[in-house]
Amino acid sequence: MRKEVVTAILMLALGAGGSAVAHAQAKSDQKITFAAVYDHTLSGIEKEFVSAAEAMPDDKYNFAPTQGEFKGVRTFAQQIKHVAAVNYMFGGAIMSEKPPVNLGSENGPDNLTSKADILKFLNDSFAYLHKALGTLDENNILGQIQSPFGPNKVSRLGLTNIAISHPFDHYGQMVVYLRMNGIVPPASRGQ
Repeated sequence: MRKEVVTAILMLALGAGGSAVAHAQAKSDQKITFAAVYDHTLSGIEKEFVSAAEAMPDDKYNFAPTQGEFKGVRTFAQQIKHVAAVNYMFGGAIMSEKPPVNLGSENGPDNLTSKADILKFLNDSFAYLHKALGTLDENNILGQIQSPFGPNKVSRLGLTNIAISHPFDHYGQMVVYLRMNGIVPPASRGQ
């Protein structure tokens, strides 16, 4: 039964964005893997998120809207640091290890304040999450691991799905911040 469940999950993942991986691997007669599907999906998210982070000028990194229903929201920089810190938390949990950097909290280290340092933290976090996703296979994806957010156990599959979707929550907010500053997000610019 386990093999059928794994196959069904992989096919669902392929239907939700992994068809390019399936096509490329089918052409070379390689087995489609969880690691390859999730790595491909993360690469797409990473491209959009990092390009949005790079698009905001240095002097606007501490921007946060103040009018309307925006009271107490994270700044642009805090959005990025939060996603990076949580990428590390997800990656560490998937590999059942402590993240290799001091995160401070899920909002990232307080000492990172420059755009360059924040972007390095972000890029390194995506590299670490790619490494973690590379460890996924049909033998461990349904295994229970310690959640990075409390005492509960979760499956690697469930945590991986959250890790893939989490950056887009904050990407949407970053897009609003960019547009409020007259910047068209890179993903919305003409080719």
